[in-house]
Amino acid sequence: MTDARPYPHLLAPLDLGFTTLRNRVLMGSMHTGLEDRCRDFPKLAAYFAERAAGGVGLMVTGGFAPSLDGWLKPFAGKLTRSWEVARHRLVTAAVHAHDARICLQLLHAGRYAYHPLSVSASALKTPINPFRPRALSARGVERRIDAFAHAARLARDAGYDGVEVMGSEGYLLNQFTVARTNRRADRWGGSVENRMRFAVETVRRVREACGPDFIIIYRLSMLDLVEDGNDWPAIVAQARAVEAAGATLINTGIGWHEARVPTIATSVPRAAFAGVTARLRPEVSVPLVATNRINMPEVAEAILAAGQADMVSMARPLLADPEWVAKAAAGRADSINTCIACNQACLDHVFQNRRASCLVNPRACHETELSYMPTAAPRRIAVVGAGPAGLACATVAAARGHAVTLFEASDAIGGQFKLARRIPGKEEFDETLRYFGHRLDETGVTLRLGTRATPALLAGFDAVVLATGVVPRAVDFEGHDHPSVIGYVDVLLGRVLPGRRVAIIGAGGIGFDVAEFVVHEGPSPSLDTARWMQEWGVDLASDTPGGLKPPRPEPPARDVWLLQRSDGRPGARLGKTTGWIHRATLKAKGVRMLGGVEYRRVDDAGLHVAIDGVDQVLEVDHVVVCAGQEPQRELFEPLAGVAAEVHVIGGADVAAELDAKRAIDQGSRLAAAL
Repeated sequence: MTDARPYPHLLAPLDLGFTTLRNRVLMGSMHTGLEDRCRDFPKLAAYFAERAAGGVGLMVTGGFAPSLDGWLKPFAGKLTRSWEVARHRLVTAAVHAHDARICLQLLHAGRYAYHPLSVSASALKTPINPFRPRALSARGVERRIDAFAHAARLARDAGYDGVEVMGSEGYLLNQFTVARTNRRADRWGGSVENRMRFAVETVRRVREACGPDFIIIYRLSMLDLVEDGNDWPAIVAQARAVEAAGATLINTGIGWHEARVPTIATSVPRAAFAGVTARLRPEVSVPLVATNRINMPEVAEAILAAGQADMVSMARPLLADPEWVAKAAAGRADSINTCIACNQACLDHVFQNRRASCLVNPRACHETELSYMPTAAPRRIAVVGAGPAGLACATVAAARGHAVTLFEASDAIGGQFKLARRIPGKEEFDETLRYFGHRLDETGVTLRLGTRATPALLAGFDAVVLATGVVPRAVDFEGHDHPSVIGYVDVLLGRVLPGRRVAIIGAGGIGFDVAEFVVHEGPSPSLDTARWMQEWGVDLASDTPGGLKPPRPEPPARDVWLLQRSDGRPGARLGKTTGWIHRATLKAKGVRMLGGVEYRRVDDAGLHVAIDGVDQVLEVDHVVVCAGQEPQRELFEPLAGVAAEVHVIGGADVAAELDAKRAIDQGSRLAAAL
């Protein structure tokens, strides 16, 4: 007999002995910002409730500190007092109403705490935080262990099914386990056994405090990706010890926040680190959870079917689509709104002290505020432009019951996403276009491809939404019309093949994308885990401390200069959590990134510039213009006498660096209000 269900391994129950999880999907911890204020807990409950209703088996909250010095930032989420329990019962009740299970993550930030009270194993400052931590005394370590156990008891009182003890990503427990940050000579430092004692004792006392029928997940750093991190024997020893101390599940942690290797960005291959979890599986008997860049059911199913793990953890994919599990179970994976790992509205927001959300799903963490309820007064709505803004607006409006016609001048939907998906490392963007294509059919939008909208064509609609996008901004220096000067659209669409030497004018997001496009040739390393690991210097076998080896980037396809007119470091305005990846990628490819450049002219000799007041000639074959964009809204004024109601969204409204996050959010919110 064969299991006829879709994804039989993914959807199989998991028996933990004292409780059974309904499937193998763990919604991984992600800080949203809703954890930090009591008044936001109803919103946090609604956020988790949608995902519980969507079928998730087990979920983990964002991190809550077990003590004040463990705060990620002042007044961040903590669980230290009995009077804090009541607010958490809103969350646990909302989850249990949908037959799901939820654990509270206990996270002590250690030296990652952004405040002057921070503590660590040793008084060593992290390069990503201005505050130097105080080294905990032996008595201080004991007090923190007791604080973990006390917080776990409070979590149980609040109705949580368990806790996740955060022992990875470079937080306090992880800081004790590695020689990089633990220079102690007492019983909490020195040998591997001593360094892991804090983590093991924490699990043991949490188990004593909460009893046998309470889930304890231990988040184990299986690949530190920093110098002087743990080697494989140390990781195995720690895993066995936390299992013996009472852990129910061991979740995989990959990399520290200060690591110079990307671990969850879109350029990381799917399930790139599942092999690390698989390597540990024969060493322990508790279920193991694989994590990082698992975003579609077929990826998760393959991991479980191959015996690499017992569960899969996903955080951002469930931001993107709270119905991810239900859609997989119904055999509707093509309707999943896939996480593209852009980080723009989730991690970037969190590190800017803003509420997290999702670029492809603006309702994430705004469930109580952004409603897509059916309309009581259906209208005829025309949306012009099938880029991200127009697609979001058209599908949300149609789902609410409006009669929507979407006009697109080209022969395919996507707008600027059709260009973005061509960039090496951004192949995931194609998933968003697949999702919207399915959503157009599902919601009944009338799609008019190859149709350039005119005022006459738009007459008679109750409302017109202009989502007509952008046009590249022209440059006006001498020689701008020279044959060697080309636009980025022509390059990305393959209309022009750049020569061996290329200068790129403009070092914003488009300039960086074009630079990555022209230095690569052939299939992207993001589609080949072995090549990607080689490029970034990752020892997936963990045979070296921290899992690092010398990176071996592939040679660049072209010599490239990336130039910007303004002073300062090119790429300074890129995403907070991903900008460094783009800069590091281009640096490894030998791209010369220069600011404060004056453009003189282009002629047969090349691009004439002045850098720091010194004139020079860049002998290039082509000059690619990425000097920004202008809104494309020539229809706006002609519609004044034709349409009673006209709205402008997306790039047609503001053409600032093709902000898809703003475009989809703006389109969705307008559709919710129509």
